[in-house]
Amino acid sequence: MFDLDPGDITEGSISRALLVLAAPLVAQNLVQVANSAADVFWLGRLGDGAVGAVGLNQPIMALLFVPLTAAMVGTQVLVSQRIGAEAVDSARKAVFHGIALAFVAGVLLALLVAPNAGVLVRLLGAGPDVAPQAAAYLSTYMLLFPFTSVSDTVEMGFVGAGDSKTAMYLNFLAIGGNLVLDPLLIFGVWVFPELGVAGAALATVLGYTMAMLLGLYWLTGDHGSISLSLADAGFDVDEFREMVDIGLPSGGQRLAAQSVRLVVVAIVTVVGGAPGLAAYTVGARIATIAFVPAQGLQQAGQSVVGQNLGAESPDRARRATWVGVGIATGALALIGGIQLLIPDLLVAVFVPAISEQGQAYAIRYLEILAYGYWAIGATYMLLAGLNGARRTKTSLVVDLVKYWGIRFPIAVLALPVGVGIGAFGLSVAPGLGWGMEAIFWAVTGSNVAAAVGLAAYFRYATADGMMRRAATVAAAD
Repeated sequence: MFDLDPGDITEGSISRALLVLAAPLVAQNLVQVANSAADVFWLGRLGDGAVGAVGLNQPIMALLFVPLTAAMVGTQVLVSQRIGAEAVDSARKAVFHGIALAFVAGVLLALLVAPNAGVLVRLLGAGPDVAPQAAAYLSTYMLLFPFTSVSDTVEMGFVGAGDSKTAMYLNFLAIGGNLVLDPLLIFGVWVFPELGVAGAALATVLGYTMAMLLGLYWLTGDHGSISLSLADAGFDVDEFREMVDIGLPSGGQRLAAQSVRLVVVAIVTVVGGAPGLAAYTVGARIATIAFVPAQGLQQAGQSVVGQNLGAESPDRARRATWVGVGIATGALALIGGIQLLIPDLLVAVFVPAISEQGQAYAIRYLEILAYGYWAIGATYMLLAGLNGARRTKTSLVVDLVKYWGIRFPIAVLALPVGVGIGAFGLSVAPGLGWGMEAIFWAVTGSNVAAAVGLAAYFRYATADGMMRRAATVAAAD
């Protein structure tokens, strides 16, 4: 049912190719929603401080993946274009180099961050009710961080080859391990130690370590879509350079997003305290429901666009992008409508022990987030078209404008009049006292503005021959 060969992607129905390739990715992202919800669900039994500790770490975690984006995006784009051009040996070479790059970057980050976890969370303005638990979560997570990096890159290799089903299985294993281990390690069930917030972090990285081991086993065997042998091992500087050239702007794109989120979290701690931080975390975790179809379609779209460009079919690559925009926009508009109807129920189910003020903040945040879900879907698919065409630098510019040009200035208005903050050495000007709601609208407003602006740009760029030029480069690689 979920099997596709390159002919299906480059010659068959575009909508079917997108949906079939995206279905396992959406399924695995649905499980990721359960994974995120599980952390909040169990830690919500420990109160605002535990939930806030995870929320404080969320942008830090995402920021840590910035250097790894070069490996993940570079692997997927190179593999997809080379499979489309029927250059299978070169595709295998890209997978090996992506894994090597991810592992080395993961080790370096772990050595840098783990000993300094306490300093990092305090730089974000964490108070005594949050900081110790946040530091425990971060230092524990970094113990196996390099294996998480490799696991994600292996998945991108399979997705680039058009085999999202295998990526789904690996993700299911990672998240299934976390779901089982979460309550055991948080509360100390049976023979397991009671680790609290640190237990949630350990459960997560252990799950991804299991997925990495299975993924490498399949890659070195005869699993089907793509496999590696000793002949594919080696270190080609030009291969690393090409991978970084493609993936690094996507890393910069993530850096633009996560650096703003770090500052926004610091603003939240000033404006809303522990209840505000807990509400912001609840909203971010539940909002992953919107990212489920969006991220799945984006990953599928990047592979479909890349393979069609490798097969020298630029018009089909352009059409695939717009078909994906239509699918993602409709699906996320529906999800947003449902969330608008039941925000209080969602908060009551996931964080029953949250304070009254935190509950009020969380309900309002979920309502405001729902208005912009359709825009998230449109943006992800338009970025898929650009990334598949190796226009990752353009994606970087889009996110710089979205986060630093729109979200950040609006969020600053939430700060009390005459009160500024500092986060990681960045001084933020005092605000206008608009409160937490300004932060909530900053998120939704920036999402909508990005979707509208990106759609206009993509229409102009493709009319100017962007896809034709990209097909020429891909075919010559």
